[in-house]
Amino acid sequence: MTPETLFNLTGKTALVTGGATGIGRMAAEGLLRAGARVLIASRKGDACVAVADELNALGAPGTAEGFAGDVGSEAGIDALVQEVRKRAESLDILMNNAGRTWGSPLGQFPYEAWEKVLGLNVAGPFHLTQKLLPMLIASGTVDDPARVVNVGSVMGEVPMGDGAYSYSASKAAVMHLTKILAKELAGQAVTVNALAPGPFVSKMTAFATADEEKREKVGAGVPLGRVGRDEDIAGCMLFLCGRGGAYVTGAVIPVSGGLNVQIGNNIFAPALE
Repeated sequence: MTPETLFNLTGKTALVTGGATGIGRMAAEGLLRAGARVLIASRKGDACVAVADELNALGAPGTAEGFAGDVGSEAGIDALVQEVRKRAESLDILMNNAGRTWGSPLGQFPYEAWEKVLGLNVAGPFHLTQKLLPMLIASGTVDDPARVVNVGSVMGEVPMGDGAYSYSASKAAVMHLTKILAKELAGQAVTVNALAPGPFVSKMTAFATADEEKREKVGAGVPLGRVGRDEDIAGCMLFLCGRGGAYVTGAVIPVSGGLNVQIGNNIFAPALE
């Protein structure tokens, strides 16, 4: 078995939600470069079409299609599922990436920030996965299962999301839900895994990563010394979605530069000085 066969996605069809920007865009390009047909959906259909055009111009072996799709409501999810069914008979890869955040100080955090964030970040991916299960099951086999990849966050693993209460809680829920679905769907040849990213350049993190100076400051606080890059996401997706990841389910991959294990100083160090 060669590296080419381990990570080759030729003939696979993937859906990436929130795929026009940030981590979704990084994943979409990685999948396309590996030969997949990538469906890119977000609330801004024009942006998805533009990104698909950019990706198709790369000359990579895969193809991209962009269109509008909203996973923030049941009606929006139903419409997205119908659009996917129009374009494909089966689905090999589903990346649940669309999400939102909300930050406010404790004491001022609004009630609506819970409903809006948990609705999109937790109920959305669950309901979309549930609706697309027939298409995923149709493509999966014991040797080559269908793949679901959810996007969590390092902020859902460790208590570092000060002010982003509903976002951090939602991502913890996504990662636990990943494990539940992995258990339930393994017998139907569908794997379910998650990424738990640290800081990456995106619209969501633009307040802290918009320029190189800010990125360097953020990266200085990461154990591995930098913010995430496109290839960090692409590499994880190719592993999880290619033949190399066919025997992995229920995993949460910490794509966070070590933030997931940065828990503070050695509490015994002062006594040993």
